Amino acid sequence: MVDNVFIIMPAYNAGKTIEGVFSRIPDHVKLRIKRYVVVNDGSKDDTEEALSRLRSECPDLITLRHETNRGYGAAEKTLLNYALKEGAEVAILLHSDGQYSPEKIPDLLKPIDDNEADIVQGSRMLGKGALKGGMPLYKFIANKCLTALENMAFGMKLAEYHSGYMLYSRKTLLEIPFNRLSDSFDFDLEMIVMAKIRNFRIAEVPIPTIYAGEVSHLNPVKYGLDVLSVVRSYLRGKYHSLYDMR
Repeated sequence: MVDNVFIIMPAYNAGKTIEGVFSRIPDHVKLRIKRYVVVNDGSKDDTEEALSRLRSECPDLITLRHETNRGYGAAEKTLLNYALKEGAEVAILLHSDGQYSPEKIPDLLKPIDDNEADIVQGSRMLGKGALKGGMPLYKFIANKCLTALENMAFGMKLAEYHSGYMLYSRKTLLEIPFNRLSDSFDFDLEMIVMAKIRNFRIAEVPIPTIYAGEVSHLNPVKYGLDVLSVVRSYLRGKYHSLYDMR
């Protein structure tokens, strides 16, 4: 069982949801968490007030701040750099909007605890629960089509590449030059690509699909184009060359 487990969380205009996410973390999971780290990525709502309330309840919570919104990938870089510097053995990326279940953290940790994976992705597409959980049909079809294309391009067999529920081992974070990757929502996809190049072990764990009217900051058209750009860049050798630039 790994020690020094950090939960890291980007937060942009998450004042209405972030406290609910923290309240759903099971008590037995909290026993394993050394530190919670949230970056307020230039929010314009009451996210900072919500974080202030959480700090009074959770002494292990560290909050960081971007004065302006720098993007999902940029927020994740700030979090991962902090986690590495502070000695995290595992960084659990948990979103602040409530779409990913904190209740599944033990299942997601198990492949790393058992030394079977270096990266773990919580997958909504394993099993048949995505549509039942409220995933819009157009997103389901787009996910399936993009995943088929990505599997063909990358030579992998993942159920999906587009979940933001990710666990990264320290070994992976030390090896991947993640500061050179995207500042946008395709950051996690690029992390999977970089892990594949280095033959890191990637595990998928089923998670429930939750769509309950949350406000998404992801533009699906732009994201789809970004995914296609990642595929093209991979085929052209961009991500292999990032290792050579270190």
